[in-house]
Parts: sequence; structure tokens; C-alpha cells
Amino acid sequence: MNIRLPKIALEEAYLHPTDVARVLGDEAALAQISDGGGVTTDYYRPILHRLGDFDEARLHSMDDAGIAHAILSLTAPGIQRIVDPRVAATQARLENDFLAGRIAEHPGRYSGFAAVALQAGAEAIAETRRAVTDLGFKGVLINGYTNTLDPNVGLYLDDPSLYGFWETICELDVPVYLHPRPSLPGGLAPYSSYPEMKGATWGFGMETASHTVRLLLGGHFDRFPSCKLILGHMGEGLPALLWRTQNMFDLNPFNRRLKKTLPEYFADNIWITTSGSFSDSALTNAILTVGADHIMFSVDYPYSESTPAAAWIDRAPISELDRRKITHGNARDLFQLPLQPAGESTPRATSTATSSDYGRLI
Repeated sequence: MNIRLPKIALEEAYLHPTDVARVLGDEAALAQISDGGGVTTDYYRPILHRLGDFDEARLHSMDDAGIAHAILSLTAPGIQRIVDPRVAATQARLENDFLAGRIAEHPGRYSGFAAVALQAGAEAIAETRRAVTDLGFKGVLINGYTNTLDPNVGLYLDDPSLYGFWETICELDVPVYLHPRPSLPGGLAPYSSYPEMKGATWGFGMETASHTVRLLLGGHFDRFPSCKLILGHMGEGLPALLWRTQNMFDLNPFNRRLKKTLPEYFADNIWITTSGSFSDSALTNAILTVGADHIMFSVDYPYSESTPAAAWIDRAPISELDRRKITHGNARDLFQLPLQPAGESTPRATSTATSSDYGRLI
């Protein structure tokens, strides 16, 4: 008899309902945002409705898929797109307070990843600490590079100005989830005349994989050996490319010297999730490359559907021990989550947050 395993999902996006209503009421804004993500307005319109929902649709989707718990995060590009550091820091705090209010309404079903303004230096460190210690968030989610005053230059996570942020992350012993966003304008040339390539169809994975390789080859995990990084979408293609990347780096290290091999850094510092990548062959390759202990189930809701994601992992051709690790065991251990069966909602708390408190992100 097959018993559906409980699941924890941790790349599950939201957008403040005020922003959802604004974009849905402005066809030009909807078109601009859709184009930036490499999708059509017909695709993105229903996604927006679900991004702003925290009750009916989201919980029903979780229940239907057997997802006991979801870690929610602000959808891309989030705080990373705001150039003004003071505005970004204020918005990050407001978003985290808003998300904490939604979590308080369903504390058994939701947790959160914090949004932080890396462009704001000390404020980012303070907000990371507040979100984890005061709000109980499980870590931080960063939507790729952070915009700067120069539209062609982004602040990447290996920048020395962020060492204090990483020291705080290591001290708090929480992970950073590196989420995709479109490449900087200079990196969009290969997608000319192919708008569908800019987003999740192709460009997101390439941008995030390159960001991660910067961290790997730049010695980030030697500098911060206890750092924990999470990548979605079955590791953004890196498990399949890891051998060749290591081999060519061995042949062409330039002036860089690392303490470990790239597979060793994956074994010690990097976890991947199945978000939006429900492929038997990709999962098998990931298990052989990075190991089942560092793979966690996720959906990428609402950009992907919960029910087919859950049905896939329930029947994937892997051992039952690995299936239990991937569906919930690894995430439960990494985040110290109590696992409540799907469908058993906890009493709702009262939130004092109001939609008028929040600015616009997109």
C-alpha cells in the first residue's frame, strides 16, 4: 500500500495584495512585468491572483498535494530591484512584518524567509537579525544580484561589502536561498528576439548558476565555511555541469586556490530543491552528484502547481529512504520544523498589519 508522505516546500512565493491589485489594474504595468520575466500576460495574470492569497487557494493547493508546511518568501525581484538603500531597507522591514502577520494566522502551516536590503549595509544586517531572532524566520531569500545606481552593474553575493552580512548569517546559523532573476542588461544579448528565453525557460537558471559559481570559485565557502546556501530548480543545472566545471578549473585556475573541490562544497555547504523541476532524470543525476541528504522538495508555487509536483516525487524511481529525506526529512532537520499533517490548520491569530502600510515593489 502506498502512503503519501508529508511534504515541506520552501520556494513558495507571495506578493503583497496591494501590489497584486495595482498591477492587475494597470495593463501597461502587467505587460512590463511579464516581459521582464520572459512570460506572457495571459500566463502571469492568474499567477498574480495566487501570489496575493494566503488562505483559500494556497492552503487548498497544499492540502491537495500533502504539503504540511511551506516557507514563504517575497517573489522576485523583490527588494533587490530597489536602488535607493533607504527605501529598500524600509520596504524590507515592512514586507517582513507583513509576512510575519500572515504566518501568525496559520503558524502550523507557514514559516518565512526574510527579505533584506543588501544595498543598505548595516540595515541589512540588523534586519536579518531581527527577522530571525524576533520574527522567527528560517533564513533569508535573496533574489539574485542587487541593483545599483549603474543599471549595468549588480551587487553580487561575493562582494566584500557583504562580508558582514555573511558573518551574521553564519552566526545565526540560518541558510540563504539564492533565487533567480533576469540577467543584467548586458547579459540579455543572447535573448534578443527570443523573449521567452529571458525567464525561467532558460535565463533564470543561467544567471543563478553563474552567481553560484562566482561564490564557489571566489573562495566564499573557504571564507565562510559554515555558510549554508540553497539553490532551487534542481540546483540550476549545476549538478549536470559540476564535473566539467571542476575539470576545466583544475586546468585553468588562473590565480585562484581553493581548499576543496566543487563537489565537496556542495556536500558541505549547498542544498538544492526540486522547485519547478519535476524530472526523474534530473533528480537521479542530482542524487548521484550531490547526494540525497542535500536535496529538498519544493514546488515554486504559484509558478508551478503543487499537485503534479507532489505526485511526481511520490512516484519518482528512488529509494524510500531517499524519498523520505527529500519530501520532508532534510528540510525538517535543516530548519528544525515540527511536522503537522496537511489539512490540520491551527487557530488563526489576529494581525494588526494593514495594506496601507506597504509600498510598491514592482
